[in-house]
Amino acid sequence: MAKLTFYPLNNADSCLIDLSDGKKILFDFGDQKDREDPNDKRMDLAEVLRDDLKAVKRDYFDMVAITHLDLDHVQGSSDFFWLDHAKKYQGDGRIKINELWVPAAVICEDRPDEDDARVMQAEARFRFKAGKGIRVFSEPRFLKAWCDKNSVDLDARKHLITNAGEVVPGFTRETNGVEFFAHCPFAHSTDTAEEFDRNNDSIVVQATFIESGVETKLIMGSDVNWTMWTEIVKLTRKFKNDHRLEWDVFKLPHHCSYLSLGPEKGTTKTKPVPGVAWLFEEQGQTGGIIVSSSFPIPDEDTDQPPHIQAAEYHRGTTRDRVGHFKVTMEHPSESSPEPLVIKIDRFKATIEKRQKTGIAVATSTPAPRAG
Repeated sequence: MAKLTFYPLNNADSCLIDLSDGKKILFDFGDQKDREDPNDKRMDLAEVLRDDLKAVKRDYFDMVAITHLDLDHVQGSSDFFWLDHAKKYQGDGRIKINELWVPAAVICEDRPDEDDARVMQAEARFRFKAGKGIRVFSEPRFLKAWCDKNSVDLDARKHLITNAGEVVPGFTRETNGVEFFAHCPFAHSTDTAEEFDRNNDSIVVQATFIESGVETKLIMGSDVNWTMWTEIVKLTRKFKNDHRLEWDVFKLPHHCSYLSLGPEKGTTKTKPVPGVAWLFEEQGQTGGIIVSSSFPIPDEDTDQPPHIQAAEYHRGTTRDRVGHFKVTMEHPSESSPEPLVIKIDRFKATIEKRQKTGIAVATSTPAPRAG
């Protein structure tokens, strides 16, 4: 059995994936909790992850993906991780990373303003120069330019690079019970932009889990907007890879922003552009679960996500497929948020509910078929 855990962190991302073979994978690290504020309901992410690793007697993740360098995806990482590039980031209690996943933009962009982003960029650059412990997504011309400037042999590091439209090496259905397929970033999109767009140059993957011969599919949407989703859908369908955009669980981009659906917010409900509508309305499986890593959905219009109009659209699509729309800071209640745990087994994706005894039980068992 595999397991997904999404943490209550307001508008920040972090998802722990436990594979059936025992490997542990972490997507993003947004440790926002104010430990001096007793009323802060956000999860103490560092403490929870350390306890989780301690329970299985390890001090490392098999893989950590930093989908892009925005603060809500790296906050606190310089205090939490053991980093190879400098001794000041090493020592007791720090958590090691066997393989670091980053988009090419992490290596190539100019020195970031945020401290944690600068530190994680330095770690990615160090590992890429060393030629080990890293996987880079896409190969834009900016990467070659950076390699030339830093006397790095790009050809000798081709095995460390995965482009959109490729299966990611290192995890297989047979050995690990999961396969990752890269959807984003696109090298050509990065090359044609005047400057790096962290959101649209971020990592988007589909993970296909195999449990008892049954496939369950997860899409990690990072923070890409509707223009990039349109591009992803267009190219996926062009190459007749529609199955690569099927999903049982979808981690929404950018904390339930309307901009992941289309250019207009709408008055009561966002109307997605055609390609995005196909993605959510046709590719979601019966019982599909949409996860918004965000603040509680507001009751009125707001400038920043989550947007009530986008939430209304997603609530409607999940109702249509007898699924679930879950908000991390509302689960199981807004007053007492807890990690959202999704079990993946022969019944596909099932949300677990914590009883007062602390025992996790399934709340739904969707049929393993498309809808």
